[in-house]
Parts: sequence; structure tokens; C-alpha cells
Amino acid sequence: MKKEIQKIWSPASAQIESSELYRFRTWVNHKYGLQLRNYQQLYEWSIDLYVNFWQCILEYFEMEYSGIYSEVCSNDPMPYVRWFDGIQLNYAEHLFKNKADTDMAFISFTESSELRYTTWGQLKGQVASVQKFYKSAGLQKGDRVVAYCSNILETSVCMLAAVASGLVWSSCSPDFGVSSALDRFKQIEPIILVAVTAYSYGGKVFDKTSQIQELISGLKNLKKVLWIESCDIAAPKFENDQQVAMTSLMNGESKNIQFERVAFSDPIWVLYSSGTTGLPKPIVHGHGGMLLEHYKYTVLQNDIRKGERFFWYSTTGWMMWNFVHASLLAGATAVLYDGSPGYPKLDSLWQKCAELKMHHFGTSAPFLVACMKENLEPGVQFDLGSLRSIGSTGSPLPAECFDWVYRAVKEEVWLCSMSGGTDVCTAFVGSCIERPVYAGQIQCRALGAAVQAWDDSGRSVNQEVGEMVITRPMPCMPVFFWNDQGFEKYISSYFEMYPGVWRHGDWIEITAEDGVIIHGRSDATLNRQGVRMGTAEFYSALNELEEIADALVVNLEKTNGEHFMPLFVQLKSGVLLNDELRKKINTCLRLRCSPRHVPDEIFVCPDIPYTISGKKMEGPVKKVLLKADLKKAYNPDAMRNPLSMQYFITNVDSLSGN
Repeated sequence: MKKEIQKIWSPASAQIESSELYRFRTWVNHKYGLQLRNYQQLYEWSIDLYVNFWQCILEYFEMEYSGIYSEVCSNDPMPYVRWFDGIQLNYAEHLFKNKADTDMAFISFTESSELRYTTWGQLKGQVASVQKFYKSAGLQKGDRVVAYCSNILETSVCMLAAVASGLVWSSCSPDFGVSSALDRFKQIEPIILVAVTAYSYGGKVFDKTSQIQELISGLKNLKKVLWIESCDIAAPKFENDQQVAMTSLMNGESKNIQFERVAFSDPIWVLYSSGTTGLPKPIVHGHGGMLLEHYKYTVLQNDIRKGERFFWYSTTGWMMWNFVHASLLAGATAVLYDGSPGYPKLDSLWQKCAELKMHHFGTSAPFLVACMKENLEPGVQFDLGSLRSIGSTGSPLPAECFDWVYRAVKEEVWLCSMSGGTDVCTAFVGSCIERPVYAGQIQCRALGAAVQAWDDSGRSVNQEVGEMVITRPMPCMPVFFWNDQGFEKYISSYFEMYPGVWRHGDWIEITAEDGVIIHGRSDATLNRQGVRMGTAEFYSALNELEEIADALVVNLEKTNGEHFMPLFVQLKSGVLLNDELRKKINTCLRLRCSPRHVPDEIFVCPDIPYTISGKKMEGPVKKVLLKADLKKAYNPDAMRNPLSMQYFITNVDSLSGN
């Protein structure tokens, strides 16, 4: 039987009344003569009168812009909606607004480096210096700067300089293979490449200089290469002035950053779809859309406050890296870390959380699950007195992990599970300081995000599982896909199933508490004899079994109409899959979920395949087992652990029930 819904945290009235969300609602009430008394009423207003809501975000946060807009947004259907036509602004200008030179902008560290503290005064000099370099290279508004870089201060400096200059930024982490990076960067024809010579992960240094030379050869329009020397690995000897060392730019004396104001929808950066089964789609976001959304989410949903320290474990190839920098809008100090989350021990990041007195600690659901399975007790081991919130994203966080956080980390902490995507560089559903936390649930639908669950007939349903759709436009939706004539790829990605309505690809449930449960990707949903099951249900149940380190499930539809549903488990060291453990697994799935969740067969695999951004690859595994063309089934360069797929390829006949 499924567990009853458990309320495990409630905010104190002082927390609510001191929040910016409370002040914003009060401001809206005064502006429009309303009496919105709680988050639910504010949310409904933000959807019903979304034009007013987004105008309020612009006004409330006192955004600086030039020009005049005649309307907040056009009446065009999605994805053709235009926002705030006629005004010009710059995202980076708002990051630096009202910052004292002596205040802390960044704290950064890697596996092998000491803590680096960077004030706003120092940051201004560094960004101004890199901006001057961009201008000397002849770059003009709209030109592309790409980075093959780790999550270190220098990368952030280069990004901020590009955004301030009206250039278009795009990045990949150096654990991407060269072909995977080229698949992304070649599409947008960059003028400058920023590249790190090496990075450290798990205590090992990876020299990337030879791969970067390949990357340079593959990018035909490059004018300059900016090398960031890292991990004591020097850049190749420069034969001409086309290649420059970042060290020469990091001690700039000028603090005069020039902010190039651009049209509201002009590109700020290009993010990419995972590219696990085809060429990654280059998703273009706009300055204004990101600015409005990031103010809204960091300040109103995450309740990040001036002077706080905000951390989220990420790499430069994941949208959460961009989102970390949005915490600067709230006046927070952004904490950057590059390396393995489990090095040298699984509790190392918790130790840093205590040492740096972090207020907001963000990570992935698999990291929290791993800590739970190792029975860590960070709250006992370390002083986490400053910690206000724990953020989780990347995949659904199971209910038992909620319990672990409040038992083993901190009883008073605010657990902020959120879900969104690269598509919008934010979350559609997430946190609300005014609401309780229920185990296994995301607290709310975010302001301005008209999220619904739709059944097969396109009817909105509550307390039932359905396709996640967004029925109102949002300024953070992509302005376009690069080189996508006629919006063909854009429409096929989100609007093919329901014209004019965004289909996100998640399978969700809006609960009786008005929270949200993510049941997994709808394209990975298991349809077994006509009954749909979310993969997250399986993983949540299996998390209770201490013998299992990780798992993956797929359902294979055979040509004869039959189904075969194998479950792949990665066992903890020393554990064997015997009849007793098989029975334990099946019983757990039968009781926690339903008899239909019991797999046809259980296999032990050495490693579960993941994308570089940390998502399980159910779809590609299914394609491999159905003997699709391997070149179309998955892209190894887009994987965190590409060798893991070999197990499925080698044993395809026995694993697919043939």
C-alpha cells in the first residue's frame, strides 16, 4: 500500500511575513485594490491576468531599460508571442546594479584548489578587462562566444563579459567529448572559444589541450581562443596573437563595464537539448525573458535574500549553472564548485556547506538519494546552523528522501524540490515559502506558469496523472531555436500534440494539497497492457531496499503484441542477486506500487546509463534493446558514463526477452 501524505515542515509566520513574496503580494494588492490573502490566490491571479503579472515583475524589481513598450505581450499564439517590444535592457547590468565594491560576489573552489573570494570590485575589473578583449577582437552585438570550460571563476567572468557586451554565450563542460561539443558549437558559428586546459574529477586531472586543438580545428569561424590554464596544465605555446592566456586579463584595473542594452528578446545564451539520440537542439533564450523569470524565481519562489550564500552543484553544460548566476540578482553571493560531488568523501559538500555557512544548498535528487542510502547524517556531523533551504532537481525526489533530509540533515530546513528544464532555464513547479512541505511533493506551481495535467482527451485533471502542459505564454520560453526556419523544430518539440499549448514531456499529478508530483518523463512512461506507469514510481519504491544502489526500468513492446518489462539493478558492493533478493524486490514493487509494477525479469548491470546532466537514459536503453540503429539510439559523447551502454549492446538478446 502507498504511504499516506505526510506533512513534514511548515513555515513560521515570521518566515512568511519577512519574505519578498509576502511583500510582493501586498504590493500587488495595493496597486490593483485586491485582497489576495495567500499564495493560491496570488497564483490564480498571475495566470488569469498574466499580462498584469509580468508587467508587475518588471515594475516591482525596478528594472532599468530604454525605450517604450506599447503592450506587454502580443496576442499571437505560442510560440510566436512577443514580449515588451520597444524596450532595450541588459541582464548583466542588473546583476551589477546596487552592488558595493567590498561585498562578496563569488566564493569558488575545486577539488584541488583553495577557496577563492571575489568581491564585486574585483569582479568589475575582471569583467571589464575581458570585455575589452572581446572588443579588440572585433566582436559585435549578437556574435557568439562559446566555452569548453569547468565551473570556475574565470568561466563566470567570461560569461558576464559576453552578456554585458550584447554577445551570445554558450558553454559545455570539458567532460563532453569533442564531437559532442562540436555538435553543439558548430551550429551557432562562434567567433571566440574560451577553453580550460584541464579539470579535476574524482582526484584525477584530465588534460584537455589536445581535444581543444581538435575543437579549434572544427570551428571554422573562430578569430580568437582564450585559454584558461588550470590544474597546473599549461596552454600550448602561442604561435600568433589569435590565442591568449586568461591570466593576462584577470588583473584588470578598469572597473568601467560597458552594458550594451539590447532588445528585450535579443539572445542572451544558447542552451542545448541532451543530444542523446540526435543532434542537440540549440535553444535560444532572450535577455528580457531570463531577467524577469530569474528575478521572479530566485527572489519570490526561492526566497534568496541579500547577503546570503547560494550554492547549487552543477557543471557549465547544465542550465543550473546559468541559474546559479541568477542568485546574484537577489544580492546573494554565488558559490561555485568544480569536481565530483562525492570527492574525497560523499559528505565533503556537506562539510563545505558548514564551513562556508551556506544559506541555500542545491543539488540533484540522485545525490540526496546516495547520501540517504549511505546513512549519512550531515546534521550530526557538521554545524549547518546557517542552512535555510535545500534545493533538489534533475529527477523526482522520492518521499523517503524527504524523510531523510528532515531526520538526518536539519529538522527546520526548507526542502525545495523543483522541476523545469533547459527549455526555459528555470522551474515551472517548485518552492513556496508560505506553504508546508509534504513528503514526495513539489510545493507549488510557480507564479505565471499555467501548469496543468491533461488526460488523453486534453481535459485538465486534478489528483490524476496526466501530461504536463502550460496553457499561457511565459517570457522565459525560448525566443527561437538557432537556424530553425519557420519554427519547425520549435513547434515539433513542444506544440505538435496540442497546437498553441506547450507540452513539456513530463507526466505529472496535481495533488489534493495543490502540490505537484512528477511521475517521470512521458516519453519514458511504461504502457503495460494499456496501463500507464511512471518510472519514478519504481525508483521511489526501490530506494527503500538497501541492497540496490541504482535501477532502471523499460517496457518493450514486441511486434507480436506482447510486452516484456525488464528491471536493471546496480547492486551495492558484495551483494548478490539471489532468489531471496528477487522476491524482496518484487514484493516491494507489488506492495508499494501495484502487481503490474512487478518486472518480467530482473538483471544485474554494472552501471546505469546517465546523460552528462544526470538523467537516466530509459529511452536510449529501450532503443538499444529493440535493436534500433545504434548511431540513432544514443550518442556516447552526450553521456556521463558511455561504457555503461556496452552491457546492453553485448547482451541485447538475453535482456530483451528473446
